[in-house]
Amino acid sequence: MVATPAAQIAAIPGHVAIIMDANGRWAAQRGLSRTAGHRAGTENIRRVIEAFADRGVRTLTLFAFSTENWRRPRAEVRGLLRILAHTIRREVQPLHEAGVRLRYIGRIDVLPEALQRQIAGAVALTRNNTAMTVCVAFNYGGRAEMVDAVRRIVAEGVDAEAVDEALIARHLYTADLPDPDLIIRTGGDQRLSNFLLWQAAYAEYYFTATYWPDFGDRDIDDALAAFALRTRKFGGLADAPQAAAGNGAGDGARAKRNGNGHAP
Repeated sequence: MVATPAAQIAAIPGHVAIIMDANGRWAAQRGLSRTAGHRAGTENIRRVIEAFADRGVRTLTLFAFSTENWRRPRAEVRGLLRILAHTIRREVQPLHEAGVRLRYIGRIDVLPEALQRQIAGAVALTRNNTAMTVCVAFNYGGRAEMVDAVRRIVAEGVDAEAVDEALIARHLYTADLPDPDLIIRTGGDQRLSNFLLWQAAYAEYYFTATYWPDFGDRDIDDALAAFALRTRKFGGLADAPQAAAGNGAGDGARAKRNGNGHAP
């Protein structure tokens, strides 16, 4: 597909979520370690944030580390934790100055305490910024998120008859975020891998063979151009008011306010 200038893209998604895949394959092609591939992928993050911000995307969620990634070799996991700590130290101030609000979702409480403090500090520093929200999913799993939501609801003593989709959505890690309009996966695989399972109910999907460290402007414009061609019906008809693709907070935000109560 030929890259499309942002000005020619008719419908910009309010919330884009990315499964940043294939750092290891990128490294293997170059005879490098998997950790070197993760570093290269991290170096690409600020460029991608800036590119989506320039195109009008207001919320960007990045899948950095899953609850299943603990099964990887211990050295690789330690490297990923070090990379996250280094990235926070290096990037939080420039992102803050650019007006970016940082959010972290996942089971953060099991991470090393020093890393937890770094994450908390980055969130606190940027909490009042409004230019863009960047949400990092670290030690995140969609099923774990649902389990944690149910546990909180049970702990609150909520009557079973009072449980509905809106209540569950309010207990998810992403309660203050719109649902994603577009989910992108790099690296060629075509699956969600336990990412935003609840929130992705009406998202559009875009898969690219480009490895994450190489994912750039052309890939972004191709993904946005593909999104603009989609007809989003949310269980209704194409000519119904809810069918239009959304800007700003996105259709996902409307779906969340309505309790996602659309027929499949």
